[in-house]
Order: sequence, then C-alpha cells, then structure tokens
Amino acid sequence: MTSQKIQVKLTDVIAPAFYSLHWDIVDRLHTYYRLPGGRGSTKSSFVSVEIILGMMDDANNGKFTNAVVFRRYKVDLHDSVYEQLLWAIDKLEVSNKWKATLSPLKLTYMPTGQVILFRGADKVTKAKSIKASKGYIKYLWLEELDEFEGPEKLRSIRQSIVRGGDEFTVFYTYNPPKSQRSWVNDPVQWNRPDTLSHHSDYMSVPRQWLGEQFIADAEHLRDTKPEAYKHEYLGEVTGTGAEVFTNLTNRRITDEEIKRFDRIRRGIDWGYAADPFHYTVNHLDKARRMLYIFYEIHQVRLSNRASAALVKAENRNNEEVVCDSAELKSIAEYNDEHGVTALPARKGPGSVEYGVKWLSEELEEIIIDSERCPNTWREFYGYELDRDDNGNFKAGYPDRDNHSIDAVRYSREDDMRNVKVR
Repeated sequence: MTSQKIQVKLTDVIAPAFYSLHWDIVDRLHTYYRLPGGRGSTKSSFVSVEIILGMMDDANNGKFTNAVVFRRYKVDLHDSVYEQLLWAIDKLEVSNKWKATLSPLKLTYMPTGQVILFRGADKVTKAKSIKASKGYIKYLWLEELDEFEGPEKLRSIRQSIVRGGDEFTVFYTYNPPKSQRSWVNDPVQWNRPDTLSHHSDYMSVPRQWLGEQFIADAEHLRDTKPEAYKHEYLGEVTGTGAEVFTNLTNRRITDEEIKRFDRIRRGIDWGYAADPFHYTVNHLDKARRMLYIFYEIHQVRLSNRASAALVKAENRNNEEVVCDSAELKSIAEYNDEHGVTALPARKGPGSVEYGVKWLSEELEEIIIDSERCPNTWREFYGYELDRDDNGNFKAGYPDRDNHSIDAVRYSREDDMRNVKVR
C-alpha cells in the first residue's frame, strides 16, 4: 500500500470554528454530527476535508472504508457535493491519488480502491443495495438536510448504510429553515448521546476566504433587513409567525408526578384507512392552566378489537373515554363488545377552532413528554397555519397531522365549556 502524507496545514483548509470538531471526529467521540449553519460558514468544505482525510488515514492504518453522499435529488449532486469533494482533494494536494468519474458519479482512492459514491434520496429504496467492493461504508454525508422529506426518510437511509462495520461517521449539513417547527429544527430529533450539534456562521471564517464582496453583501443585508440577515448569514431560526402552539414544553413527566395527577382524561381520534388511531391520556392543572400529556397510542391499521385491548391495558379502571363522534358504530362496539366506556364528543359548529384556541391561548403551558408521546410532540410542535399565494395566513386551522390534537380536544371538552376564548 502506498502511504500518503498530507503536507497541507489543516488550518489552511479548516475554519477556526471547526478545530475542536475536527479533534472530536479524530478521537471518535461521536457517531453523528449535526452541522447547521449560515451562508459562507464553510461547513460543507469542512465535511469534504474530513471525509477525504478520514478515508486516506483509514487506508494508512489498513482499514478499507468508503463513503456515500446524499442530496435529496440526484440531479443536484454533481454541482454541489461532487465538486466540493474535488475541491478538498485539490486543497489537500492529493489529486494524483484520486480518480474522478462522471458515469457513474464516483471518486476512487487509487492506492486501495476505496470509493465515494453519490446518491439521490428520491431513490431511497435503492439505498439498501449500495455496496462497496472492498471494506464497508464508514462515512455518510447528507447535504442540505432540510430539503429531505422528514425523519422517516433520514432513518431509512441511516439504517440502510450504517451497518457492517465497527466505526461510523455521519454528517448532516444544512442551512436551518426559518420555521421553528421544521423537523430539522426540532431539538427532540437530535437528543442522543452519540450526536454532536455544531452551529457555525461566516464570522469565524478568515475574511480572505470569503472575499470582500461576500462581506459587503452580508453587511448590507444586516443593515437593511436584519431578520433576513439573521436567518441567511447567521443561520438562526427566526420563525415564520405561523406556529399555532407557542406554549409547548418538552420534558420528562415522572412516574411520581403521574401518581399525583387527579384530573386525568382520555380521548380517541379514530383511524381511517392510512390515518392513525390516536389515544391520549392527559392531566389538567386547572389552577395553573397547565396540561400534562403523558401517554399515547398512535398506530395505523388497528381494528376496533385490537385498539380496545390496548386502551383497556392502560385504562384498567375503565374510566370514560371521549371519542370522535363521526364513528358512532365504533363507539357502540367499544361499549357493547369490548367493555370500554366510550362517549361521543359533542363537537358541533366551530368546535375545531374553539378547541385549538383553548389549547393554544387559554392554557399557560402544554407539557408533553416526547419520550412517552413522540407522535403527540411531533404533531403539536409542527402544527402551523397555512398561507395563501400572497403569503397571508388562511382562515381556520389546517386539517392534517392533527390526530393527537383532536384526541386531546375531545378529552377536554368539559373543561372548555363556559370558557371565553379570545
């Protein structure tokens, strides 16, 4: 094997903001690296350098590791991540050791045959078939993660690639969307001990790397449109103003707390076809106007018999369960055949708006345990108003991804009565 010694100083290719992160990767302290950042932060440059360095270092230590790089769409690969990795190869002065091919899009480390492959997440079903002829895939890079469809797509890619080896390094790079409720901005997504989040912006990058025109454009936007500047150049989540629930808290609700709850209610939103069945259990601290949501059942393709069995396992004293009245037959079946005390929600004209306003405006705080109730947290956190073609908010609340919200509304109908909602 031909050894390759890098003659370039890392400080010449990595911005100061990434020095500590580089050593974290070298010391293998984490597996997953979440790297949001603003325009010009050089986060993508950093990742490209780390992948090239990592693969070559692995080769020098007798390990044959490979890499796969994803964008949401295959068509975007060449002019972004492929060119970025070629830049890293050039900057590290190892162009004579790497072979670049366009069909298929691939980079090969010639001394060992290790490869960097490029794929579009629009064909994610093919990810399972990705194989390297020598060694295993150690490095995974998902660029512009905010463009991906959601956590399910991310999980599918990760499960397909991160296997068959003893060490992995996974990079997620993106400019954070404005919306606080975008799935990539949800802190629950990244609350793992094997994940390190690192935020960067252009201000830590050597001025000469960016050029005077870049700096001038950034400062002009800062002076004229400060909110746009914060989002685009600093990578801050500035919000869209469309968030419905601004009173959410995500924290662990302990067993000790639950034992003290004395205003517990239960609700059901029935599943239809592909829509999930959702069962909620929650407690209302009426004096402090705080709602605690600590139990859920959220599942598709459940028969009434199967769902009733799950409900009875939790609701051992057969307390009342308030259900969506659109399914009176299911309510009757629960009562007559399955031994669950099910009541129809009153609903009525304006009940959706009334219920959502009560939850979002009259309650001081909605506390959701995302470990116990991940789907409830996801739906409440991501619930936003729609906009028309002119950017104005549409009247009413959107009827999607709201199964947990509906179930909670039904369970708290009695508490909402005779309450003036602004």
